[in-house]
Amino acid sequence: MSSSPYYLKGSPMTVRLNSVIGWLARHGLSLAGSAELSVRGRKSGEMQRIPVNPHTYEGAQYLVSARGHSQWVRNMRAAGGGELRVGRKVRAFTAMELPDAEKLPVLRTYLDRWGWQVNDYFRGVTAASSDEEILAAAPDHPVFRITVTK
Repeated sequence: MSSSPYYLKGSPMTVRLNSVIGWLARHGLSLAGSAELSVRGRKSGEMQRIPVNPHTYEGAQYLVSARGHSQWVRNMRAAGGGELRVGRKVRAFTAMELPDAEKLPVLRTYLDRWGWQVNDYFRGVTAASSDEEILAAAPDHPVFRITVTK
């Protein structure tokens, strides 16, 4: 078994679909609440863009990485924030990563809302899974609480 952090790389079709969803968000069309995340690259310093599903739980906003410890997650850890865009509306934010022990209610409600799209990445864990099963999956799925700054 590998000690590397979990990350499920997107297929060429998924990468293409993400490009289309990101383009739509940039041009003002949010599919099911999606937005385009921009975060500064930790090596390049350039803004990197990817579509995400911002999730609201108890009045706070979160970003969940369904695919695991992806490049945007690593960049977010280094940058401490980014921007969400839908059309001309750009919201800058700061981000704080949640410890695994605090992820349970956010992951459960995220899977309830977005499971139709992301369940495959959670390797059998769904919104109906037990607390123990969701907590066991928590280390593989980084969660950031975001605070809009402008």
